[in-house]
Amino acid sequence: MTETVDIKEEIKIPDNVELSIDKNVVTLKGEKGTLSKTLFHPSVELKLKNKNLEISCPGSHKRKERALVGTFKAHINNMIRGVTEGFEYKMRTVFSHFPIKTSVEGNEFVIQNFLGERSPRRAQILDGVNIEIHGEDIVLSGIDKEKLGQTAANIEKATRVKRRDVRVFQDGIYIVSK
Repeated sequence: MTETVDIKEEIKIPDNVELSIDKNVVTLKGEKGTLSKTLFHPSVELKLKNKNLEISCPGSHKRKERALVGTFKAHINNMIRGVTEGFEYKMRTVFSHFPIKTSVEGNEFVIQNFLGERSPRRAQILDGVNIEIHGEDIVLSGIDKEKLGQTAANIEKATRVKRRDVRVFQDGIYIVSK
């Protein structure tokens, strides 16, 4: 007979962060801003005790539930770090054939003269992501790690080299540090 073990993880909420749970929506308010995320699974429970958030999966010992509790913990830790410190991605423009010119127009990142193309390539900038261009260096900053990562991926995808030998044409915009 196997005995069931409760899976529990605790997260200490910093003093400068307010946490509220309304049904399945976790909302965090900090000095940098506010983040909300829907975290739901039928077997995972979120409870707020004093300044600690308890993530538990009662009466279960399965690997899947353990992984879900860890995922919830990682998401909430990223949200706490986002509203207190923020996130920053650094990207660099690399070119050897044609000089690439980058700019921001509204919610689009525009890449001009990529491989000598006449029409500019465009990448979507998600809400809450700030982009600063300093010559060949591009700095993305924001409080939502997922939106920041997706915006960086959109920019990298927009400069993907097609129908050419990628060993020769290494032009593009790449993530340098996170």
